[in-house]
Amino acid sequence: MDRLPEARLAAHVHALRDRPLSTATRERLAQALLDWFTAGWAALDMPATPTLQALARISVPGTGPSPVFGGGGLQPMGAAFANAGIAHLREIDDAHRAAMLHPGVVAISPVLALSAAHHMPLRRLADAIIAGYEVALRVGEVLGTRHAAHFHATATAGAVGAAAASAVALGLSQDQLHHAMGIAATQSAGLWQLVDDEAHASKSLHPAFAVRNGMMAAWAAQAGFPGARAFVTGQRGLYALLAGDGSLAALDGDLDAPERVNTATIKAWPCCAQLFTPLDATLEILDAHRPVVDDIATVEVVIFPHALKIAGVHWPTHAGETPFCLRYVIATLLSKGHLGIAEMEAPDLQSSELLALAERIQVSTSDEFQRAFPHKRPAQVTLTTKNGERWSVLRELRRGDPEDPFTWAQLQARMRAFAPEMDDAQAGQLTRWCETFADPALDDMPCTLSASLFGSSRVTPA
Repeated sequence: MDRLPEARLAAHVHALRDRPLSTATRERLAQALLDWFTAGWAALDMPATPTLQALARISVPGTGPSPVFGGGGLQPMGAAFANAGIAHLREIDDAHRAAMLHPGVVAISPVLALSAAHHMPLRRLADAIIAGYEVALRVGEVLGTRHAAHFHATATAGAVGAAAASAVALGLSQDQLHHAMGIAATQSAGLWQLVDDEAHASKSLHPAFAVRNGMMAAWAAQAGFPGARAFVTGQRGLYALLAGDGSLAALDGDLDAPERVNTATIKAWPCCAQLFTPLDATLEILDAHRPVVDDIATVEVVIFPHALKIAGVHWPTHAGETPFCLRYVIATLLSKGHLGIAEMEAPDLQSSELLALAERIQVSTSDEFQRAFPHKRPAQVTLTTKNGERWSVLRELRRGDPEDPFTWAQLQARMRAFAPEMDDAQAGQLTRWCETFADPALDDMPCTLSASLFGSSRVTPA
């Protein structure tokens, strides 16, 4: 059984705790944490946030030591459930091209919740979060594009990643870690049918339930329950039953490569990541040519077909659908010159100017672009003016991808833009807290998580 790829993955993840962390990995971990907090803060004023807080309190009664975005402390599982859902509400939490999931929300949410209850040193937190990224992304890459067309991989592979993160945080043995991942795999689910049935508002429950199931799996393994050993590759494992078509080599291959956390994408736009390359292409046209909206005759967008399976809303009927509507985000960017939180939260969906511009946006798909997916996300935007000028931009990668990363300063500016209610003192405290993970001299320090980091109270300037 030890020859199983899943066993090799468990051994690899368990051994990462004894492996020195490179400067690049430490800095990338600090960025991932800042991104996670940014996503949570950005959702503080959303109506779904108190609903998720209340749902967590009902399902896991009682106050506890683990902070919740915008609320009081809960027991670890309740806090992790709420924070995972809240941090996913804005669609700005990090993503991954090949795995097609949101890794940070399933890797970070359980670890921070557990750390508040178990007083862990910073290195333990770092190892656990890195483990969550490693497993979620490797399993997501294995499951591939066919799986991602039917299932939300944040909920399927994400549950296994959350189990790995929780198991490392709890200090489980290598065998217990393997069992935890196997238990979580049997509970992983996340149907894209919710998109077809216009139930986008429930998408945030996918990472929330993935985190809940992953934490329960780790506790179950700790208590002695066995898990499926061949949870991916078995005859009735994830790959066979959940339409897997990726490379099985991703599960236990290239183990000496940099940790998978280094391969995630930090999102530049507050919408579904499938729409980023057409937005980036449109922004290039805007910056280079400054077209006047009334002078635009047509906007032709060619994109890979998979994008429209998830973000194929023709025109939104409410704010919850705006992140999944290509015409809305392109029309808004062209009309206003920017696309921020306000445009997603309070859209004017009946604007005559916006509707008229949206009708001039022609969307088509390309089989050639699809063949490049998921390792690239090709999209071409061609804007033609009424006087015959024509500008075209092809984008294959997205701003924030590992090949085009944000700097630390840009990430701080992004945080303030996505969370404008954050004041200077709060931004400074949060930035400094995340930066501690980049310094190996602080590895043995105990992690301290104040409610102010989660927007629960104002910070007194230092």
